[in-house]
Amino acid sequence: MSNAALTIGSFDGVHRGHQAVLAELSRVARERGLESVVVTFEPHPLEIVNPAAAPRLLTLPEEKLEQLRAAVQRVEVLPFTAELARLGPEEFTREVLLRRFGVRQLVIGYDHGFGRERSGDVALLRRLGADAGFAVAEVDAVRDGGQPVSSTLIRTAVAHGDLTSAARWLGRPYSLRGVVQRGEGRGRTIGIPTINLAAPDARKLLPPDGVYAARVVWRGSRYDAMMNQGPRPTFGVA
Repeated sequence: MSNAALTIGSFDGVHRGHQAVLAELSRVARERGLESVVVTFEPHPLEIVNPAAAPRLLTLPEEKLEQLRAAVQRVEVLPFTAELARLGPEEFTREVLLRRFGVRQLVIGYDHGFGRERSGDVALLRRLGADAGFAVAEVDAVRDGGQPVSSTLIRTAVAHGDLTSAARWLGRPYSLRGVVQRGEGRGRTIGIPTINLAAPDARKLLPPDGVYAARVVWRGSRYDAMMNQGPRPTFGVA
């Protein structure tokens, strides 16, 4: 790959702030005749550098990739390893951005940090880009009520059950995917058959246990629904 307009990051949630970066990436790529490319990490960097601080995820890998692929021409998943984490900003630029992905245009968010311990910043990227022949565009924060929209902000909202705010900052309802599994069949006996979902990947952030209005997408169709998450006290089941 040597003709890339590139952005790079974790992109957990692919929220409105991320969407602004992706929109600018696509615009610049069209303008310069380049391929729009997102490079994202798996696993989340904190799972490697500080596992105790690693967050629950707004989007599991397959959920994130679906959102990203709808926005750009190519998505590359870069395995985040201890070796990658040790690269300083200059090494990261040389080995990853240039040698591996052939960047000609880099688009980043306002708070982008890169290299070992996120020690590189926008100013350094611009100096490195001037020497290596790639341009750097910085995208301002998307704000709501004065606060920047961020993955951390949305995780807090979801964890507290504020799914209205989470949806506003994501630009879509908060969602999860589940595998249907066989239940006890009690719903059929009262004329209200239900769908039982296996627990998702433990890394997925779930709202507090409770009953929620939901929309189910099933075999290409959408249905309004009620969802119970957690114990089933009606039947005395934890």
